[in-house]
Amino acid sequence: MKTPRISPLSRLVATAVLACATAGAFAQSVRPQTVASGLDHPWSVAFLPQGGYIVTERPGRMRVVSADGKPGAPLAGVPEVAARGQGGLLDVVLDSDFARSRVLYFCFSQPGEGGNSTALARATLAADNARLQEVRVIFSQKPKFASNQHFGCRIAEARDGTLFLTLGERFSRKEDAQTLDNHHGKIVRVNKDGSVPKDNPFVNRAGALPEIWSYGHRNAQGGALAPDGTFWMHEHGPQGGDEVNVPQAGKNYGWPVITYGENYGGGRIGEGLTAKAGMEQPVHYWVPSIAPSGMAFLTSDRYGAALKGNLFVGSLKFGYVARLELDGRKVARETKFAEIGGRVRDVRQGLDGLLYVLTDEADGKLLRLVP
Repeated sequence: MKTPRISPLSRLVATAVLACATAGAFAQSVRPQTVASGLDHPWSVAFLPQGGYIVTERPGRMRVVSADGKPGAPLAGVPEVAARGQGGLLDVVLDSDFARSRVLYFCFSQPGEGGNSTALARATLAADNARLQEVRVIFSQKPKFASNQHFGCRIAEARDGTLFLTLGERFSRKEDAQTLDNHHGKIVRVNKDGSVPKDNPFVNRAGALPEIWSYGHRNAQGGALAPDGTFWMHEHGPQGGDEVNVPQAGKNYGWPVITYGENYGGGRIGEGLTAKAGMEQPVHYWVPSIAPSGMAFLTSDRYGAALKGNLFVGSLKFGYVARLELDGRKVARETKFAEIGGRVRDVRQGLDGLLYVLTDEADGKLLRLVP
């Protein structure tokens, strides 16, 4: 039988169809589906094992949202917060043993003598989901300072049971990020009772605060554990220079000595350096700034196997979720994963393996990204 002749045009069309089919097998478009609305500048979401969600609102309220999307009354027991500017009630995470203990952790801008600072608290959610009990502040950033900016405030529980907390440098105290006698512009690591892990890098260094894990950060509003258990975070640059980092014990990440950003309105920061000996380079950076907030590693295959293990980051400035494809600790490619249309404050993977997003608005929404 004679083999039919295939024209170059037909071969080109067939190749394009095959390419589209192959791409479709590895990636899917997604649409935001509203789970809950009417939230007042929501900042963080956690997923209750029996169904439903805990959501923090920046003005100082924490609510349980039912599985069918109905926000409950504000929980009793939330401490006073300094809800001004970027400050307020910020991140919340459930303890890894929450199903048994009902323990959770949250961070907030804590008022006090000298101004305010970021604090980390531990509490128990009452069985009726109506109040926080046994609330105790286990860490408070030093020193307090009168500022309404750069609180940082993302929490992650490491596999060894310690807690990482990201701390902003309070904007006008940016030089503090390079010194170890304060908590400004630092990642700290504490035990669940607030005590200091004995293997923290500065435990025995004179003049250094022992909670410090890494330093030289600006304002970190994203933090998550990678599938291999390492802690990743991202931080706001000024005008440009947002960074993704994998903070290592005792390392200096450069702010404000080195940065890929510039002063607001233009002009270099300091000597205008992007690198210096003894200071770490970011894994990834953005110029111009996307104003990142929230981040999550996808551990499910709900969007196709090719997306499993990717890192997803929200953009406050442009209202989308970015997808970072990784090659080890390098970013191989960045694409836009989902258009949200509102300021993306948090990105999390839910218990169903799908990604969820909070929008930072007066009528804020909890959205599920549906393939």
